[in-house]
Parts: sequence; C-alpha cells; structure tokens
Amino acid sequence: MRLNDFINDPITSESKGSTIRNSAIFIFVILAIYILKLFSMQIIGGEEYRNQSKRNFQRVSEIPAQRGEIYDRNATQPLAINTDSFAVDITPGEIPKEKYDTVTARLAAFLGISKNQVDRKVNSVGKRSFSSVEVKANVSFNTISQIAENIVDLPGVSWRSKPIRSYQDIGTLSHIIGYVGDISTDELKVMYNEGYTSTSVIGKAGIEKEYDKELQGKAGRESRVVDVRGRKTEEETKIEPPVPGKNLVLTIDRDIQLLAEKALGERIGSAVVLKPSTGEILAMASWPYFDTNLFSSESAYRRALNDPKNPFLNRAVDATYPPASTFKSIMSTAILQEKVLDPNKKIDCNGFIDYGNRVFKCHIGVPGHGKMDLKNGLAQSCNVYFWTAGIELGVERIVSYAHSFGYGESLEIDLPSQKTSFVPDPRWKERRFHEKWLGGDTLNMSIGQSYTEVTPLHVADMMAMFVNKGVIYKPHLLKQIRDPATNEIEKEIEREVLHKADFSPEVWTEMQQNLRYMVTNGSAQYPLNNKIVKIAGKTGTAEISNYKKQWHSWFVGYAPFDGAPEDAVVVCVSVEAANTWEWWAPYASNIIFQGIFANQTYEEAIETLGFKYLAKPMGRQE
Repeated sequence: MRLNDFINDPITSESKGSTIRNSAIFIFVILAIYILKLFSMQIIGGEEYRNQSKRNFQRVSEIPAQRGEIYDRNATQPLAINTDSFAVDITPGEIPKEKYDTVTARLAAFLGISKNQVDRKVNSVGKRSFSSVEVKANVSFNTISQIAENIVDLPGVSWRSKPIRSYQDIGTLSHIIGYVGDISTDELKVMYNEGYTSTSVIGKAGIEKEYDKELQGKAGRESRVVDVRGRKTEEETKIEPPVPGKNLVLTIDRDIQLLAEKALGERIGSAVVLKPSTGEILAMASWPYFDTNLFSSESAYRRALNDPKNPFLNRAVDATYPPASTFKSIMSTAILQEKVLDPNKKIDCNGFIDYGNRVFKCHIGVPGHGKMDLKNGLAQSCNVYFWTAGIELGVERIVSYAHSFGYGESLEIDLPSQKTSFVPDPRWKERRFHEKWLGGDTLNMSIGQSYTEVTPLHVADMMAMFVNKGVIYKPHLLKQIRDPATNEIEKEIEREVLHKADFSPEVWTEMQQNLRYMVTNGSAQYPLNNKIVKIAGKTGTAEISNYKKQWHSWFVGYAPFDGAPEDAVVVCVSVEAANTWEWWAPYASNIIFQGIFANQTYEEAIETLGFKYLAKPMGRQE
C-alpha cells in the first residue's frame, strides 16, 4: 500500500482520532484531579495547612514558673523560698564541627564536670541539632561571669535564670517540709496528663509533695520562628509569661517547733504539739532528721540513706509503738462508761495476778501498790488494777473503745506518708497465727502492750478527745493558701471532725480530773511539776526487751487543765528504747509546756524548771 493510501484510509484515520480523543480525556482527567486537589488544599484545607506550616517552623520552649513559698503559721518566717540561680544550655548545631571538642572541654572545665557529661547531654539531641539542651543547673553567678567573659570562644553556649529551692535552716521540719527534685521517667508517665513535663521539678516528700499542684504554678511559653534547620529567624519572639505557684502558710509555729526540737534533743524519738480545738499541728519534731541541702550532694545523700538510725523516717507519723500505759486512759474511760467497776472500789495489788496458768507481775513488783481505786490505779499506773478491769470488760469492748479514740484507723493528716495504727482482735490472731485469742492476750492489751501499735500522733489525738469531751478534729499542717502577688488568703483550712464518741458528759469530766490527779499525785510528780500552768496527762513505759531491760518512754498530756478547750495545747513525747534510759518523755513535755505558756526559750525553760543539770547540750542552738 502506498503512503497516500494509508493516510487516506478511513479505518486508519478513525483509529487515529480515537487515540487523540482518549489522550485528551486522560489529560483532562489528570488536570481535573490536580485542580480539585489544589482547590482542596488551598481553599478547603488551606487554613489548617497554613497553621501546620507555622507550627512546623515554630520552636516553643518552656519558661519555668516560680514555685510557691512556704511559711510558718504567722506568715512571717519563711521555711522554703526560691533563690537566684542559673542553668547553662548548649546548642550543638551552633558549634563549628572543628571546634566541638574544644568548646565542650572548656565548658566542662568552667562547670566543674567532665567532658563526658557534656557529651552525653549533646548526644541526647544530636550534634547537628539546633535545639538547646540543659548541661547543668544550680550554677553560681561567678561561674556565669567566667563563661560570659569567654563567650567568644564558646559558640552555642547560653545561660538562663533558674531559681532553686532554698530551705531556711528548718532542722527537724525537714520531715514536714520535704524536698523537691527532677521528675523521674516513671513519675512523668503518671503525671504527664496533669501538665507535667520532662523538665518539671516536683515535690518528692512532705508538704512539697502533698501540695505540689498548688506550689507548681503554670509554666510560661516562649515561641520563636526557626528555619528548617532549627535556627532562629528575624521574626519577633512571642512570650506567654508563667504564673507563679501559690504560697502556703502552715499551722507550724516556728518558735514552738524549735522548743520541741531542743526539748527532745538528740534522742531517737519524736515530739508532737497539737491544738486540740482545731486539729492544727503546732510542732512535730523527729530525731534524727536530715539536712534538706544534702540533696545537692550525692555522697551526703547516700550516707544519710544508709544511716542505721534512719533520718528520713518521721517517727511522729511513720513509726508505730506499743502505747503502753497511755492506753490506760482509754481503759479508764471504758470502766466509767460501762460501769464494770465502781471507780471508788479498791482493788488489792500485791504485785502480781494469777490468771490461767500464768503469773502476771505488776511493774512495781512485790509487795505491790496496795489497795487501788480508779484514779489511784491510773495515777500509779497499776497493772493489776487494769488487768482486773480488762477481764471484766472483755476484749471486744476494749477493741471497740480503742477504735472510738481513733486507734486502728488513719488520721488522714496532709502528708504523703503516714502509718495507720493497729488494734488486734481474736479474728485477726486466728488469721495471722492460726491461734485462739487467750485471756493473757486480753490482759496484755489492757495495759497497752503486746500487739497494739500506735503512732505518737494517734496518742496525741487520743488526749485531744479528753480535752474536747468526745471529739477529735482531723490533724492538719496546712493553714492557708495565699496569692503570691497580693498575699491575699485564697483558702482557709476549716476544722473537720475525724472521730466522735458519744459518752456521758460526766465520764469526760471525771477523766479530766483523773488525768490531772495523775500529774499531781502520780509517779511523775517531779518531772511534771510546773508553776506556770496546770498539766493533765498520762505517762507510759513500753517494755520491748526483758533481757536487755529496754523501754520506750511516753508522756501525753494537755494544758491548761483548768482552761477552755480553745486555749489548750496537747503535747506528746515518745523516746525510743534505743536511747540510754533516762525517762525523758515527761521532762521534755514539761519543758515544752513551760516554754509555750511562759513564753520562754528552751534555755530559759530548763533554767526555770531546774532541769539544767539533767538536760544535755543537744539540738540546734539559737
């Protein structure tokens, strides 16, 4: 076929036209798809893509909020404040490659750390990254000055203000105030949704932990536009200022705290001072304590952590002991309320009691206390009297009365760590030891020995119920939350009933008289002699080792005995058996009462009471 014939062939021409049409349709469809996609991106989703573009090139850094400060009850003496300090950052991408080792080595020398530490920080973001990373916090102004003088030779190095927590010589308040630290990975997993970040500094113990959200404040934001490599552009930086945390005012009286601390001295134990009409804690001292500043030193922290005396333990709320004869105050209440014994009936104490197949010996030994009624039995802490009463009451009623005074339950104090006291009963013993409750168990429980365990704060609250005639208010350490800028009170903590016992009013009145009689006519007349204020209360001696002759020493009481509940103060001192025996609890309690009601220092109180020759030069000096 000739060429002209091929061109003029109708079949061939028709095929050619079809191909062109198909190609045109294909091109049209592709163009339509692109046009629709562009329309979707530019018109329908344009705003979203523009916002996303801005976000992609916007670098946001956090501005830490100033942590709230903590004050004593008068809001005049700071306990935890913030002091000026600096953090040093490095931006690896701004360091010329050939100068990297020189710059990081010099920076490490200025900061007093190893080059490897700097390298590890840099490697966490990458050597070519333009994101800054913190190399070291808590850097002094002098160090910053040295870095500033050499900044030409330190490209990529910068610094910023980063206040640190400073505790104002708080001594035994370290257990209450606690401390702060960098948030851990595990903590962040739990707290991330609450606004915490990997750079957050959080409370680790005490009030710092319990009220961390109030103290935290809200971090600010610094937004700046960067190029694709993360470098700053000329556009204006936007700053959203941080909101400082709230200031906290505690119920703690700084002067009473120091008085209690010195009265306890360097004796393993605790001292609690409580306002029974509100539940406010005026003082809570535990020895040994830890120095809150030690957390800046790893070696000092490790030494404290490995100390066998356990300085991190707040013995006022985190340690339990047998209540010993302080429990006889509860037993006396049960005797009066249940009328199992006439309070005037004389029980003959000849130094022991036969019960079952055992002989139980009174602490005084033979020939015993003689004939004892209720008030003298309490004053002389006669075991035979209360063993007799315990047999009449029975274990179930004893357990019930113990619970009425808050034993066996949490006190719900506003601290992150605290122990619940323990009150045993026959069902517990059956489960725990697979043994039946015996009569000897009831006798031991009647005098506060054996399985019963309480914290010193539980014992203080028990005495508060006598002051308030049947009410215990929830113990608490926070008094007010205040605005950091205006100092206005945003929240006042109201008193809250924790336990209520509906006993006869006459029972409470008689028990107050009996507790006063214990001080004036009991075995602790001399250590509790006080001409300034009338004290009522109960001593206790818990034997923990018959072989070594070791005892815990207790005293819990209140003053003034003849005043209104609103004016009363409860003091509870517990001295562990680990100390050399000196029956110090009643002496220390009297010193605290003397200091509070005579407005005296520890030194003035022991001079007035004539205890100067007994008191060892312990604790902090003013």
